[in-house]
Amino acid sequence: MQTTNQNVTIPHRIDVHHHIVPTQYVTALKGIGIEAAHGAGFPNWSPARALDVMDRNGIAAAITSISSPGIYFGDTNFARDLARRCNEFSAQLVSKHPNRLGFFAVLPLPDTEAALKEAEYALDTLNADGVILLASTGGKFLGDADFEELMFELNRRQAVIFIHPNIHPSSENLKLEMPGFLIEFLFDTTRAVINLIYSGTLERYPNLRWILSHAGGTVPYIAWRLSLANFEPEFLNRAPRGMLAYLKSFYYDTALSSSPYAMKALLELVEPSQILFGSDFPFAPEPIVAKEVEDLRKLDLFQDQTLKAIERDNALTLFPKFKWQQENISDKQYVSVQNQKKISVRTRIALSLARKVMNV
Repeated sequence: MQTTNQNVTIPHRIDVHHHIVPTQYVTALKGIGIEAAHGAGFPNWSPARALDVMDRNGIAAAITSISSPGIYFGDTNFARDLARRCNEFSAQLVSKHPNRLGFFAVLPLPDTEAALKEAEYALDTLNADGVILLASTGGKFLGDADFEELMFELNRRQAVIFIHPNIHPSSENLKLEMPGFLIEFLFDTTRAVINLIYSGTLERYPNLRWILSHAGGTVPYIAWRLSLANFEPEFLNRAPRGMLAYLKSFYYDTALSSSPYAMKALLELVEPSQILFGSDFPFAPEPIVAKEVEDLRKLDLFQDQTLKAIERDNALTLFPKFKWQQENISDKQYVSVQNQKKISVRTRIALSLARKVMNV
């Protein structure tokens, strides 16, 4: 952690889960009758206010994104137009604050052809730092065969993909008297993660670098149960490294999850090198951002160097443009990231036994 001679903390955190809510976005959604985001109204946001909140909470840089409900509401032309406007707004914002901001481009899925064109424009012309994909869009989860061409292209580019939850139509039909973001977001993320693995998407496209919101939804807690999929012959044909190996390959952000309950479960699944700081501002207002920062620092799970890696260094492996001049980062903390692409002897034995039991 960087400090001044007066022992005042210099902003050092890199926030990978940081939303923007441009006026043009809110106006466009209100024009089609959408005035809230799954139980939460659209927060009052401005670039100046966002930078002030970052400064007060020790956040040196943020990768911005458009949150749920996204841009697709049944009209593909509307989604294409809004994606382009949001991405160009984001690029202009970054150009004004290049040392503080980056952005994930929003794509007009489920229209794959339009998404491909927008990805090319955003990554090549606007210099986006990656893309944001909702866990489900138009009733389809990530891993759906309709998105295969987009996965192929993003894999070719070795893109960073930030997965943010949405509210699936099946969740809306539950008629529970609670805001959708409270629990349905977690299940949306979980379903997308498992579908990406079950469909073989992660195996086919190993160059994609995925960041999961909110510590992965329910994934860390149910990881062992999910690993029982290894006893299914068809699953192993599509995902030969076994469930846990794929779960360990994701990055997980800390947004709204900086509690001992969530972090202990996550640390049982992945190395600290796979954890990234996230705030969920401005849907998480500043008092909650401050609490996230403080609670993460209070956890007795992390030594100082590990906490520094979570708050900053791990993100620099994905977004090196935010590295300070002459900043040194230990290579040791990233060894496990590379090793996670390899299968341990114990896992190989377990998978071999599973295949024998299932006669595959």
